[in-house]
Amino acid sequence: MTKYPMTVQGARALEEEHAHLTKVVRPKLSQDIGTARELGDLKENAEYHAAREQQGMVEARIRDIEGRLQNAQIIDVTSIPHTGKVIFGTTVEIANVETDESVTYQIVGDDEADIKRGKLSVNSPIARALIGKEEGDVVPVKTPSGLVEYEIVEVRHI
Repeated sequence: MTKYPMTVQGARALEEEHAHLTKVVRPKLSQDIGTARELGDLKENAEYHAAREQQGMVEARIRDIEGRLQNAQIIDVTSIPHTGKVIFGTTVEIANVETDESVTYQIVGDDEADIKRGKLSVNSPIARALIGKEEGDVVPVKTPSGLVEYEIVEVRHI
């Protein structure tokens, strides 16, 4: 079975979502279904059907989270010695060689990726180009607008 990399923070976020869905949302939906059932004829009861549909979506999400956590390889980058090399979970500051514009990304699993929050999927073109490189290296990255060169300014294990 394939294991998928995930940061400690990503696993914690999924566990918190799972707990919320099973301990708060699921019981409330059961209560809503019971209340809607008391309203009478189930064939024409919109509240009942809406609650059942919502329950199906919540149960699917719970199963999805359980599967992701079961197949996760949780990597705690803070426990790995700092070598200056870009690896999964590290936070990397890179600078565009032409414009000198710098950005910082944390390389995370697909489920955790959120470019607006600086979390870059390990499978993205930039992350794939950076993995295995070291501070000071200049890395060419294929982008839709052409080849862009980035210099790795700093690698942090946070």
